[in-house]
Amino acid sequence: MLQSLTSNSCVRLIQSNRSAWYFMFLVLGYVLYLLFGAVVFSSVELPYEDLLRQELRALKRQFLLDNECLSEERLEEFLARALDASNYGVSILNNASANWNWDFTSSLFFASTVLSTTGYGHTAPLSDGGKAFCIIYSVIGIPFTLLFLTAVVQRIMVYSTRKPVLYVHTRWGLSKPLVALIHANLLAFVAVSCFFLIPAAIFSALEENWNFLESFYFCFISLSTIGLGDYVPGEAVNQRFRELYKLGITVYLLLGLIAMLVVLETFCELQQLKQLRKMFYLKKEKPQDQQAIMEHDHLAFSSVDHATSPQEEKSEPFVDVPVLTSPGGDDPMIR
Repeated sequence: MLQSLTSNSCVRLIQSNRSAWYFMFLVLGYVLYLLFGAVVFSSVELPYEDLLRQELRALKRQFLLDNECLSEERLEEFLARALDASNYGVSILNNASANWNWDFTSSLFFASTVLSTTGYGHTAPLSDGGKAFCIIYSVIGIPFTLLFLTAVVQRIMVYSTRKPVLYVHTRWGLSKPLVALIHANLLAFVAVSCFFLIPAAIFSALEENWNFLESFYFCFISLSTIGLGDYVPGEAVNQRFRELYKLGITVYLLLGLIAMLVVLETFCELQQLKQLRKMFYLKKEKPQDQQAIMEHDHLAFSSVDHATSPQEEKSEPFVDVPVLTSPGGDDPMIR
């Protein structure tokens, strides 16, 4: 008996806090996913990093042996200075001196990466004034960009998702959730083709040192606003039409970001995903005013019930009145 009561209370507790339990499992799953990514990245990339370190040490030792007049301290100082400049996008190589990082098109490309929060990191402000302006520009520009993208996506969604789904639903009488699911997958296929596969093929043809996988990697890292900065187009030596190329990349990033947001919003409106999200959300609490009115009404009804119950008890002895009937049923008075 005690075990059954305990099990019933546990089941009742779990059912009453189902959303909290789902949220705990969601947090646990996210932490496990982070750990899984760390384990995979470490196991895959650590051997390559160790190999690169060994190659650089061997190259450094060979350089010092070939140039005995140069001390290791002076070489370390020179390399540290060169690496610091490289972190700001400035290279000391002779074949890289022709490319400027802060001409108009490069600055426009940098501004677009800042406002879209992509931030490749290959170029950064050098002066204190540039860093201060970057802070102020971002504080104002990032919310402005979010407002702009939200307004654009809201208008595109009407013609790209809502009207087509409603037309197919009303014209052929198909289930609206099914039509929305098929439409979302078709839209995702079109977006992947137009903003990932085709641009990856173009970048692999324009960039000498990029293959298709690296170009596709750049497209994904850019349009997902991760922006690692290990691949940045238009930075090759003697890049032809570099200004026009940078301008085209800026337009591509903006249009691609809008397309990704449209696809994400389309999937978020699916009925299946809405039901999935509700599993982890808190239940909406009733407003205080509405709850107070309901409690007041409940008290009013209960007071009315308590007030009428004694009167009903008192009137019960007078309810049982004998009914007059005639044996033949033909008494006109009774009729």
